[in-house]
This record gives sequence, C-alpha cells and structure tokens, in this order.
Amino acid sequence: MELTVYNIKGEDTGRKVSLNDAIFAIEPNDHAIYLDVKQYLANQRQGTHKAKGRSELAGSTRKLGKQKGSGGARPGDIKSPVRVGGGRVFGPVPRDYAFKLNRKVKQLARKSALSYKAAENKITVVETLNFETPKTKNYIDLLKNLQIADKKSLLVLSEPNKAVYLSARNLESSKVSIVSELNTYNILNAKSLILTEDSVAKIDELLNA
Repeated sequence: MELTVYNIKGEDTGRKVSLNDAIFAIEPNDHAIYLDVKQYLANQRQGTHKAKGRSELAGSTRKLGKQKGSGGARPGDIKSPVRVGGGRVFGPVPRDYAFKLNRKVKQLARKSALSYKAAENKITVVETLNFETPKTKNYIDLLKNLQIADKKSLLVLSEPNKAVYLSARNLESSKVSIVSELNTYNILNAKSLILTEDSVAKIDELLNA
C-alpha cells in the first residue's frame, strides 16, 4: 500500500511512502486486540481501594445483649458486619491489576489495529515536523490543513519532539506519541492516525523485530 506524503500546509509533496503489508494489511486478530487493550486499561488502575473489616475498626468488643431469650439472632459486638457502622465482609483491598501478556501477542495486536486503520483509510502521512517553538495554533493549523481538525487524532513521531508535544498538549482530542510508546488502545481510540514520514520506517523496524 502506498500513501501520499503531505507537508504541514496539507499540500502533496509529490512523494509517496510504502506501508509494509505485513504490518498494515494483515487479517486483524480481535482477541489479541482485546487482550492488549485490557492490559493497558488494567495498568491505568491505581488499585488503592480499601474498606475496613471488623478487626480494623475502633470500638468495644463488649457483647451488646444476652445470648438467649431475646427472640432474635445472637448479638455480637458493635463492630459486627450486620450492624450499622460495622466492618465490611470481604471488602476491597489494595491490589495490582497488572497481568502478563506475551510480546508477540502485543505485536499482533498493534499490527491488527494498524491494519484496521489502513483498511478504513484513516492514516495520513506527513513530512517530518520541526516546530521551532511550542505553539498550539501551529498544531491546530496542521490539523485544519489535513482536514481532520474536528476528529480525534494521534500523531506518531519517530523521536521525541518537545515543541510538537507541547503544541498539542492543550488539545483534548489530539495526542502525540513516539513509535516506541505506540499502543493498541491509542491507535484504536483515534479517529485519524497521522504518521510522520520517518516514523513509518521506525514502525516497520519495531513490529518486525
């Protein structure tokens, strides 16, 4: 598959880049995508939830009523889970939600996500960006020139570029990532994927390793 390379003004540069069919034209594996997205979202969870059990509450352990003769259940202390203000039974405790996923599964998931975007014609290639200073207006102009200003977008760079990152930081619907940090969730979450010309080779190198 060949795509036209555009400049920051949205004009055709006359150059084209070839997308590797082994990455951008495979049969997508939905289960691999599910597992990779599930792992990504699990890693975002802090896991700091906590409820107190009866042993952690402050309160007397005195038995509140007599054992027999009340006609009701045998009473316990004030920290009993059946009483208002008592401890919680099997409450949540801090835990780590992370789980292991094989590298090849993660690679397959990213290839599948990129193949979906390519099949939907949602990939745009631009020449290497070089913002001299961080300026949100410059980034907005880039999106307008590419006619995707109203869409959720993900720009993929080959190397970190602070000026470009800071230019897009204030835009809620725009994200910037480098190839080494590219993940399945962000690819699928974007309505439009913008690749810089030099990032295409980096993606090929990363996902065919």
